[in-house]
Amino acid sequence: MSISQAGVELRSLVCRYGPVEAVRSMDLAIAPGEFFTLLGPSGCGKSTTLQAIGGFARPSGGQILAGGEDITHLPPARRPTNYVFQNYALFPHMSVAENVEYGLKRRKVPAGERRQRVLAELERVGMQGFAGRRPTQLSGGQQQRVALARALVNRPAVLLLDEPLSALDFLMRKQLREELKAIQRDIGTTTVFVTHDQSEALSMSDRIAVMNAGRIEQIGTPGEIYERPQSRFVAEFVGSANLLPGRATVADGLSLVLDAGITVCLAGALAPEGQRCLLMVRPEHMRLVEDGAAGGIAATLAKCTYVGDHHELLATLADGSAVTIKQQDRPSLTPGAPCRIAFDETKAHVIPAS
Repeated sequence: MSISQAGVELRSLVCRYGPVEAVRSMDLAIAPGEFFTLLGPSGCGKSTTLQAIGGFARPSGGQILAGGEDITHLPPARRPTNYVFQNYALFPHMSVAENVEYGLKRRKVPAGERRQRVLAELERVGMQGFAGRRPTQLSGGQQQRVALARALVNRPAVLLLDEPLSALDFLMRKQLREELKAIQRDIGTTTVFVTHDQSEALSMSDRIAVMNAGRIEQIGTPGEIYERPQSRFVAEFVGSANLLPGRATVADGLSLVLDAGITVCLAGALAPEGQRCLLMVRPEHMRLVEDGAAGGIAATLAKCTYVGDHHELLATLADGSAVTIKQQDRPSLTPGAPCRIAFDETKAHVIPAS
């Protein structure tokens, strides 16, 4: 079964709740068939943006287009979208099959076609044996599958997912996000996914928009967002980041003179002479070496924590700043011992200090 695709475009979208501007003049283009994620902390405006696309929040300004058509003021039922809510929103008095069929009945789809499409979608989400059960007889993961089938059965051009996995335990979330991405890849519908979970966003998305205080901080592929963040907020919100302050010098290509006492040469990076910058190095790209080893930054090992699949080390630099290191092996050094911190300069990235 193929589902038609439609791109989504936001033009200077503004959403206000009284004096609060939840979405601030947002411009965004989502390609047909793309799995696009709005990622950010609570209160950043991501759910409001999704609700505006679905017709559940009224814009205060700007335009919303789907497939090139202006849908800004259309009611939800007249939009080429289907919305999967965080709390599933299943009808408790209806069976699984009746829940999935509900939208088709409202659209007056013939009974024979309704039954065929309901069974096909239940099979797609692995719930074909549960058609006669009520939602209260299902687990959270099963209810989420039913909510997804109810949305897909209407063959939406755009599927809107509002933190659909947040209420599930870790193992169920991991399983369902893999299944959800596989389903989206299979049907090819344009999908806009809202989450505050960085691992969900990185593992599922074609592209991600990181939001903060009603605005988009950065749009990019998961690799671009994680490896080359454009702001301190993105670097710290998506994954863990060591941010070492320094000042740029451009005598022979760009170098960063760190406050910690070393100079780092960075091929391909750009910054004005004398600008205060931050050198971002992810903890997995740092390593601990014994004191006396050549190169690296002088430090003191402060703490070593075993977290299962790796050891997390905390070290203090000469300027008082702290860095985190993730490594597989437990270090031979004990807390309080002098050491040096080394890292692969090709894995480092420069961002503005402000």
